[in-house]
Amino acid sequence: MSIRYTFGGDEFLFAEVSESMSLPACFTSMAITGQLRQLQIPGIMEICPANASFQLRFDPDILPAEQLLQQLQQLEQSLADSPQILDTRLLEIPVWYNDPWTREVGARFRQRHQDPQATDLEYAARVNGFASVEAFIAAHCGAPWFVSMVGFVAGLPFLYQMVERQQQLQVPKYLSPRTATPRQTIGHGGCFACIYSVEGAGGYQMFGITPAPIYDPAQSQPYLADSMVLFRPGDIVRFKPIQQQQYEEAIQAVADGSFQLDIFPVRFSLPEFLANPQAYQQSLPGTHHAH
Repeated sequence: MSIRYTFGGDEFLFAEVSESMSLPACFTSMAITGQLRQLQIPGIMEICPANASFQLRFDPDILPAEQLLQQLQQLEQSLADSPQILDTRLLEIPVWYNDPWTREVGARFRQRHQDPQATDLEYAARVNGFASVEAFIAAHCGAPWFVSMVGFVAGLPFLYQMVERQQQLQVPKYLSPRTATPRQTIGHGGCFACIYSVEGAGGYQMFGITPAPIYDPAQSQPYLADSMVLFRPGDIVRFKPIQQQQYEEAIQAVADGSFQLDIFPVRFSLPEFLANPQAYQQSLPGTHHAH
């Protein structure tokens, strides 16, 4: 699988790793953009990795287009021969599924939904073949997720569940977007989960809410001391179901500036994961849910 490179105007290069999102495609995009950051090549102004592609902005007066292309092709070749291992971290994100806020907002925008009679969770459970909302939630938090990109709005992560393709949870977006989505909503569209970092419009189905701030310009929580944005591409996320009381306790800790997230260092091996996703998930640190 070789990368397709196209130029956009004088200053942009778009690299399409694959036509469809997969962990190997995402891994390649992250590995190349990670290497580019380390190399600090003069003339590269911006590096933006995405799910199965990446885009660069460069200064053609410093770095001619042909030279940039050559360097990228060399990088692509050298990565094809190197082990696919990523030093990253696993973050446990508490989620109150089926919370009153996303239920209330969902009820307000029912006329924009495929199934006005059902909640987002009921609809998602049905289209994915689950007998109950509880069974769907168990699948949603039962396997970890990979942060494939961060963006769209500041700090919003797109997450891809680390399961075999036929087990991917998939659900269409709303027929037309809502004008409101509560901050820190756990959303889902297509095969991607996301966490809404700020309150605003949105079209993804809403499954729950997390008390954990994931974008905070004031950096008021200990885990945001280094960056106002929590997530980075390559992070692994495990959703941890909580109930109302735990949610309220967490919100109180957020207000005090003392809220802590469980974050574990992980050395992730793509070949080991692909060889046996189930066993690999069990080997990851943190809380495991019994099935």
